[in-house]
Amino acid sequence: MLEIVISSRNKEKKRELKALLKGLKIKVLDLNDFQAAPKVEEKGKTFEENAAAKALKIASFTKRLTIADDSGLEVEALGGRPGIYSARFAGENTTYEVNNRKLLRALGGIPKPKRRAKFVCVIAIADKNKLVGLVRGECIGRITFEPKGKNGFGYDPVFFSPKYNKTFAQLSSKEKNSISHRGRALRKARKIIEGCL
Repeated sequence: MLEIVISSRNKEKKRELKALLKGLKIKVLDLNDFQAAPKVEEKGKTFEENAAAKALKIASFTKRLTIADDSGLEVEALGGRPGIYSARFAGENTTYEVNNRKLLRALGGIPKPKRRAKFVCVIAIADKNKLVGLVRGECIGRITFEPKGKNGFGYDPVFFSPKYNKTFAQLSSKEKNSISHRGRALRKARKIIEGCL
């Protein structure tokens, strides 16, 4: 059975990725299984650069097929911010709630039609020292005026999906995965992974 490493220590992300890779003859590991794994600094200017750097460094360290994603939220009224800085929008080691509050404050007074946003996810797949795939998924929605829902993580409580008429945090995992940026990117990545089995 092929072991695949997710270049992350985020448990919610691992759970999402495992669900989307279900059915493949693989064992999914993450960085919690490799305590000595090097920290990869996100110095890239794009999601693609960051995802590739994370996948290559961890694949080189673990000697296993590695998938890394870099994702974030791009808000039209904020000129595409927070973008690649989504996780640290309100500072390093902050909470999801603090990031969401900062985002809602930044959009204070902006009416509903101008609150368009999109989630972006880029997944890089690396094997030992080479990149074997780079795919992108996007999901368009808008930012709500207040957080709603208890599911998901990150900006899910403030990201409204027109298709379901709910925020991502109000959706079940199955509903979210069917339309999310990560779900779309991973369905493309899955085909590349299948080719490596």
